[in-house]
Amino acid sequence: MKHTAKESLGKMFSAGTSYYGGLVQSHAPSGDCDCYGKQLGDRVSTFNRALQMMRSSGVNITRHACLYETAPAYVTDQPRFLNSAVRGTTRLGPHELLKKLKEIEKDIGRTGGIRYGLRPIDLDILLYGNSQIDSETFIVPHERIHERPFVLAPLVDLLGTSSDDGIEKSWHSLSKCDGSFFELWNKLTCRTLVMGILNVTPDSFSDGGKFQQVEAAISQAKLLISQGSDIIDIGSQPTRPFAKRLSPNEELERLIPVLDELLSVDTFYAEVATEAVKRGVHMTNDVSGGQLDPRILKVVAELRVPYVVMHMRGDPSTMQSDENLQYDDLRSEIGSELSAKRIIVDPGIGFSKKSGDNLEVIAGLKSIRREMGKTSTGASHVPILLGPSRKSFLREICDSANPADLDAATAVAATIGILNGANIVRVHNAGYCADALHKRRRWEN
Repeated sequence: MKHTAKESLGKMFSAGTSYYGGLVQSHAPSGDCDCYGKQLGDRVSTFNRALQMMRSSGVNITRHACLYETAPAYVTDQPRFLNSAVRGTTRLGPHELLKKLKEIEKDIGRTGGIRYGLRPIDLDILLYGNSQIDSETFIVPHERIHERPFVLAPLVDLLGTSSDDGIEKSWHSLSKCDGSFFELWNKLTCRTLVMGILNVTPDSFSDGGKFQQVEAAISQAKLLISQGSDIIDIGSQPTRPFAKRLSPNEELERLIPVLDELLSVDTFYAEVATEAVKRGVHMTNDVSGGQLDPRILKVVAELRVPYVVMHMRGDPSTMQSDENLQYDDLRSEIGSELSAKRIIVDPGIGFSKKSGDNLEVIAGLKSIRREMGKTSTGASHVPILLGPSRKSFLREICDSANPADLDAATAVAATIGILNGANIVRVHNAGYCADALHKRRRWEN
């Protein structure tokens, strides 16, 4: 039996799951902002505060959607919105819950004003279990769900493995259609970010020893930013094949002097992540995906910073062993071994992969996304970070022993990855890669 888009969406969002579905929406701060990161960070802080107040008010939040930045609707002469949704349970009745949400809005600073106009936070009840409410105060399900992509996208993220097969099939079938919500959903976050690599190690395979001194590290960070880096990834733990692991104290001795001057940090230790965030780091990049120090998962959740989880088997000293290089279905196994709830995922180019495997990963990011989507519908939409820069598989292809000669090949690999769905590319020569991406964007436009 065929369903129209409206029928399928109606079925999806009236499915018998007992939960409160809420939209959390925030504006960019008013006034001038000197960088995108600060602008985003202020709004995310507002989100975190609202969510904490919701928990304190009796809402047990069980699932978070992705964040979506969109142009304002209805009243267009105002800053861009950041949108998301949460799923949870509560003993509060719908009217009690709405009252609590409005109190939270007021406490955060929302006052009266133009409808759809500028406000720091906007909390709505989208769904309340299977209830249908039509009162003078509000309507549930929210009457404008179907016409707002910035509401539908996070709602879809909240679907888990508990939804029935018919809903999943309807969604995936409709998502292939051109136009309307489904096309917009895929374009809500479309700009690829460049992550510049800053290694403060003496033995990195590409630039070991060049940036150990604080002055040299700061100069390189400034260069990476001037070349177009959106993120600076600082690493002080060697992760090349067969590298010896440093202790947390040894890693901090290398890292802290640079952090005190600069700022994502590349670590798998909870202690290092904690100290780094205290010094202003905005993101933690963990090559072990929580395997080498499971405490880091709890720590980054408490610190409320973005977390990159990378696919790797074993650790740097064992990742290239025969056991860790065996795959029956490479793309499927990488997708199933990556956890979607960690915000940003990295398939781990060069980590527990043979040369041919790396090429398959870059070309197969869409397949990896689909496999991750089996965890939840929204998992297939998490950001993917790709790090092919100057890796050994490129040296083999280009027959070159000099890492600096591989920047053109890196840009090609990054572009192929982006065409297959990568959202962030991690590179040594940010200028070369940013130039390639900018030209690609002009060509697309």
